[in-house]
Amino acid sequence: MKFTNGTLLASLLAVAIVASAAPLKTDTAKSMVSASFKQMNVPVEAKFTKFAASIDYDAAKPDAAKASVEIDTASLDLGDPLMNKEVAKKDWFNSAQFPKATFVSSGIKAAGPGKMTVTGKLSIKGKTSDVSFPLTVKTEAGKHTFDGALPIKRLTYNIGDGEWKDTSMVADEVVIKFRVSAAQ
Repeated sequence: MKFTNGTLLASLLAVAIVASAAPLKTDTAKSMVSASFKQMNVPVEAKFTKFAASIDYDAAKPDAAKASVEIDTASLDLGDPLMNKEVAKKDWFNSAQFPKATFVSSGIKAAGPGKMTVTGKLSIKGKTSDVSFPLTVKTEAGKHTFDGALPIKRLTYNIGDGEWKDTSMVADEVVIKFRVSAAQ
């Protein structure tokens, strides 16, 4: 199932979500993706306002789950219109040339009750790498909530070129966080 979330999105990221034989309907009002990092050693959390996800998930067969996420890189909201325009420029996301960041799962394995390990390919700004991260799944009244956090190094994806490669200004470590609420 495809959806667009005007409220956010986990870039990044990435982000990752779980999937199954029956497509899930996503509750976009309760779903989000964000990127957390430090700028001049001050924590910053920014949200992506546009993303699409395709999720197949069957709680009885979690290892058969599949997921993909596509994030509009120009939708990162840092809370300031000037900063939002800046991160879409060539030195950061280069949104004109690379408008989307994507995650596609290659494996989802049960890792205990309500826990999974997700592996897949994360592509940002023309760079693709293999990633793996833990995911929690909560099911209540027929609704599934998928929560995860994917730590990445921004310089791996050339996010922050030129003078912005200096990690004393903007840390290399970024955590893409996401929550997706969905039901059958």
